[in-house]
Amino acid sequence: MTPRRLPAGAPLIMGIVNVTPDSFSDGGRFLDGSAAVAHGVQLWEEGADWLDVGGESTRPGAPPVSLDEELARVVPVIEGLRKAVPDAVLSVDTSKAEVAHAALHAGASVVNDVCAAEAPGMVDVLCAHDTSVVLMHKRGTPQAMQKNTSYGDLVEEVAAYLKGRVEVLTEAGFPPERILLDAGLGFGKDVLDNPRLIAATPRLAALGHPVLVGASRKRFIGAITGVDQPRDRVAGSLGAALAAARYGARVLRVHDVAATIHALQVFWACIDAE
Repeated sequence: MTPRRLPAGAPLIMGIVNVTPDSFSDGGRFLDGSAAVAHGVQLWEEGADWLDVGGESTRPGAPPVSLDEELARVVPVIEGLRKAVPDAVLSVDTSKAEVAHAALHAGASVVNDVCAAEAPGMVDVLCAHDTSVVLMHKRGTPQAMQKNTSYGDLVEEVAAYLKGRVEVLTEAGFPPERILLDAGLGFGKDVLDNPRLIAATPRLAALGHPVLVGASRKRFIGAITGVDQPRDRVAGSLGAALAAARYGARVLRVHDVAATIHALQVFWACIDAE
């Protein structure tokens, strides 16, 4: 087991394993199953606390992926990672109940659902398994979510939506201590909405569940910094990660595990020195 490289109070690090041809940052790099497994092992060795495997891009404008194709992408990778790094926490990034079910049987223990368990059958699947779930806020489909980014009260509307989804799950019998929340940075949000939501982490945490922040390499970081290529947004992503840690995020979903851990090590040393 890889020893944790951050102190107990620091956020957990979720390393991203995209098994897709069209993800905004690394689409196509790890579409081959063996390459995806090798990448996941590398992230684990760099210090990731868990690995998030996804087979369908949710970037703005991304086309939908069929059930069979998504299953073919993610299940072998989860099986391979379970064998290669048996101590790793594995999550599946999906909104399809059938994919969640198959991934949990293949060795995943967390469902990271950008649709917050709204898809048919997802609540039943979650309640039938010994799993945790990440519920995320978004508006509409990837094809249309950036066409409506106006809110009367951004933070309160996001909080109210997540509270409602928590209630649906818990009323169905799902254990509340296994629920995490994600404000959905970049999903139906304007550029400056995203920093506001990072700063609002304490408000979301007040709902009683750990908060996950996924800012890594996203478009709003490029808009703020003027950096066009997602792979060149590492420094901006580290800034977002440190801000999220400062505001109390319990999980950071990142592409650049080693760099994020190094930044947090220095950040936490300063916090401890205070």
